[in-house]
Amino acid sequence: MPENKKEKISIQEEIERRILHGLACEWENSLWVLDPIYQRKMKKPMFSLRNMTSRYGFWDGQRREICISRGLALDYTWNDVRDVLLHETAHQLAEEVLNAGQETSHGNVFRRACRMLRANPEASGRYKPLTERVCEQTAGEEDKIMLRVKKLLALSESGNHYEAEAAMAKAYHYIKKYNIDLLSFNEKRDFISIFAGKPALRHFREVYHLGNLLNDYYFVTVIWVSAYVVEKEKMGSVMELSGTKKNVEIASYVYEFVNHYIDSKWAEFNRDGKLNRYRKTDFATGIIEGFRTKFKKREIEEKETSNGREVLKIEDPMLVQYIDSRYPHVASMSRAVPDQDEKVLKEGRKFGREMVISKGITQTGKQTGLMIEE
Repeated sequence: MPENKKEKISIQEEIERRILHGLACEWENSLWVLDPIYQRKMKKPMFSLRNMTSRYGFWDGQRREICISRGLALDYTWNDVRDVLLHETAHQLAEEVLNAGQETSHGNVFRRACRMLRANPEASGRYKPLTERVCEQTAGEEDKIMLRVKKLLALSESGNHYEAEAAMAKAYHYIKKYNIDLLSFNEKRDFISIFAGKPALRHFREVYHLGNLLNDYYFVTVIWVSAYVVEKEKMGSVMELSGTKKNVEIASYVYEFVNHYIDSKWAEFNRDGKLNRYRKTDFATGIIEGFRTKFKKREIEEKETSNGREVLKIEDPMLVQYIDSRYPHVASMSRAVPDQDEKVLKEGRKFGREMVISKGITQTGKQTGLMIEE
């Protein structure tokens, strides 16, 4: 066998070993939402990866094994893998603890197990992985609004700064109107939760600032959740966005756009490479703070046009209920602010005030989210 082929096989074997360890860690972590009596009854199964074309995973009660599709594990994000793992863990809970007996595999007991584990009862068979579902287009009124938003974001690429700013503001107006209408007409709505970024053992300060921005202005709820870090072989954390599919899609896009913008402007600002990674954090934090001033300015303008009446923040009670059910024990986080370079922070704010969200990057559901980064 040629040496390079051997090396390729050994790399894949190492990735798969880490993935299997991650499945075991995530399985253990998934049990924290269960009552202690059920936690004690759940015994760790075996985990495996197999080549499968008709489904993404399965639970084998006789072998006491949870199997995940090798294609899913290698070609999709950890978020997608975790979604299927929870579904299969619910099958285990239903069979071994809740005594599903002869009930059909996706019967009432299984659905109860899904509710207990906050698992997706649909994440099986050829059901599309989580990240593909977020990007999936469906016919309906929501997509008409999204089409308008995307056209306006395309206009935001205009070389005329004032025209670009106006297009971005109009796009946000439609996003806000969509959410006001949802609440006004009390329409039925489903919610989805998806990772923003990749799990890591630690995150730089700007990521928390960006999460707060999305939470405050983009109609999603941001929660930091535990998730396995494949390259480090340990449990870490990741930002999770929850909301309607459309709001999550928009917030995910803004998350990616802002990070691309930060990287490109930092490359310009630190062209000689003399500033370290911590100064990039100051610069990035400044960009996000600068961009936030646009929303604060808009709030002041709205208050003035409403004759001094308080402009209430749009809060979806159904989303609050969804979050309370999904995460019954949420703790607030605070981080000490280290020494900052005020000059770099100020420069970042200037770039942030100039940033215009536009239709500049494309997203696809399928992505190689598990490649190990050394």
